[in-house]
Amino acid sequence: MKKIGVLFLTIFLAIIGVPALITSFFGKSYYEHNNIISEEKIIKVLDEKTNKIMEIEFEEYIKGVLAAEMPALFELEALKAQAVAARTYAIKKIEQKSEANLKGADISTDFSKGQAYLSKDELKEKWGENFEAYYNRISLAVEETKGEIMTYEEEPIEAVFHSTSAGFTQSAKDIWDVDVPYLKSVESQGDIESPVFKDEQKISKQKIVNLLKERYPDIIINDLVGEFQIVERSSGGYVKKIQIGNKLISGEEIRDIFNLKSSCFSVQEEGDSLIFITKGYGHGAGMSQYGANYMAKQGKTYKDILKHYYQNIDIININEVNENLLDNE
Repeated sequence: MKKIGVLFLTIFLAIIGVPALITSFFGKSYYEHNNIISEEKIIKVLDEKTNKIMEIEFEEYIKGVLAAEMPALFELEALKAQAVAARTYAIKKIEQKSEANLKGADISTDFSKGQAYLSKDELKEKWGENFEAYYNRISLAVEETKGEIMTYEEEPIEAVFHSTSAGFTQSAKDIWDVDVPYLKSVESQGDIESPVFKDEQKISKQKIVNLLKERYPDIIINDLVGEFQIVERSSGGYVKKIQIGNKLISGEEIRDIFNLKSSCFSVQEEGDSLIFITKGYGHGAGMSQYGANYMAKQGKTYKDILKHYYQNIDIININEVNENLLDNE
């Protein structure tokens, strides 16, 4: 009986006593950071393809976002920067819960309402025989930044990002006419290496007029070329305002109407068409993905990259903002 009693006591101490002892010395964070206790955090994602809500473990979701948003062969530090940006973006969306058409989900797989996301099955189809190698890189980037998000004045930031800048990013003020302290225009070297840095799109004059009238029924255009004038550019070279006929239109609206890669553009006439020559790809605010990859190649860390594109931010653990944000209900 004594032997049984000693054995029971030993097992009891191993299960209860030792963890309690560690807690008394290291605190709860020791368990969290060393995965001794693993509370599963779930995010509800609206799959726009199936119109169903997926419940995904949060860090696994970030892997799917990272794989969908950035090439897997980018430098590891660039991938880590994107992982933190994606995690921050998701947390901000969860806090806002502003989309009425999410059907109870936290975020959508439609990049216009959330972030792109690919499941493991979709990635296996996309990457084929490279799946294991690519997914391991994605997983490493997410795991080495686990739980990290960006904040400004103790609030998660709007971690917007884009593929390629025009050499400088845009400020939030230039695009959305809202002054956001951490979204200023900064130089973004290396974007010229992007395969989509420069693009040309030829559109017939008649189609341009038709598209403009479709968007602005009251627009009056007598001479398209003569009444087509860029009025203002941002410090980074992006078109802020353009006068067409009797309408003053923003560069971002023009990008949307004509499906241009960027609002940093110039225009040339060629016969019955206009050629839009663009630099960059995306809205141009926040982190440039190709710029981030260039910085990583120059030896910069993911924190260096993030603090370049998002000014005066802090990088903290998600639990320091709201430890209950992703708790299961």
